[in-house]
Amino acid sequence: MSPLFSMWLQKPASSGSTDCFTGRLVGVLPRMGQQEGADGFSTLFQATGLSHGGQIEMRIALGVEYDGAGFAGWQWQSEQRTLQSELEAALGQVANTPVRVTCAGRTDAGVHATAQVVHFDTDALRTPYSWIMGSNSLLPPDLRVTWAMQVDPAFHARTSAIARHYRYVILNRSMTSALHRRQLTWVFSPLNIEPMQQAAACLIGEHDFSSFRAQGCQSKSPNRLMHFIHVSREGDRVIIDVCANAFLHHMVRNIAGTLIDVGTGKQKPEWVAEVLAARDRARGGVTAPPDGLYFAGIFYPEHFGLPRYPIFDQLPQDTRRFTPPKAIEKSISLTSNSR
Repeated sequence: MSPLFSMWLQKPASSGSTDCFTGRLVGVLPRMGQQEGADGFSTLFQATGLSHGGQIEMRIALGVEYDGAGFAGWQWQSEQRTLQSELEAALGQVANTPVRVTCAGRTDAGVHATAQVVHFDTDALRTPYSWIMGSNSLLPPDLRVTWAMQVDPAFHARTSAIARHYRYVILNRSMTSALHRRQLTWVFSPLNIEPMQQAAACLIGEHDFSSFRAQGCQSKSPNRLMHFIHVSREGDRVIIDVCANAFLHHMVRNIAGTLIDVGTGKQKPEWVAEVLAARDRARGGVTAPPDGLYFAGIFYPEHFGLPRYPIFDQLPQDTRRFTPPKAIEKSISLTSNSR
């Protein structure tokens, strides 16, 4: 065991802090079952949990951020560098036993995250501080755990989510960036955000988003509930904020590609409504590159006690988990621009 890794397993927990740049909550989020040990260090006891082979398992939730440029996506793949495999390897060393994580949403190769959430079950007694700092001492520099907490055994990172927020960031100028080549999508033609926002309005609400799903999408239903889409400009950057109950494969990138066509004047705003109604991927715009896409937040029921991001304040207070209708058997073309 390395000295640095050993140190993180022994240091006392702290109360956490707020990132002054992003305003996101970072650090330790103590949860039920935490008490101060006689030795002055914060220790965990199990107040609630799942019995497994005579041992009590705790469910732990983590906040995770990453630069996806160097990964082959989230999901484990043989002989590929993936986020899941790297995170599970580090957590397994901290727990001294194999760990399998479940994430809120699987991201593709090249897609980033500022607020991914995962959960896992373990009988290893570790402080939140140890989960954070121990794993970070073992993770590569482009993958980090930002917070940790014990959660109710009923919590599930994916199925407990009410809404998800993705942000697509476009560098809109005549030259590419020397510093953010794989963290922004470059569009050299001037973008007019007013028609982009006008076009996005037709996507709000519950719709069949077949025109915006990838050919390989495995979702049983193409229906999603879109809460909002905001298009804004900050200097030479155009930002598309998208919030829905969940997203189909490549859905955000396909929406971004379609709105870019409107912003450059290639298409009129009303064209987006025609694309949506067609339920035909061939009718939409190209799939925008992954570089500018960020998984930026998940909204969970308040009783789970997880971090809440200000952008979700735009949702109605009575927002509940949306269950799409069962898919209707029909022939829908998904053949073009799915990658």
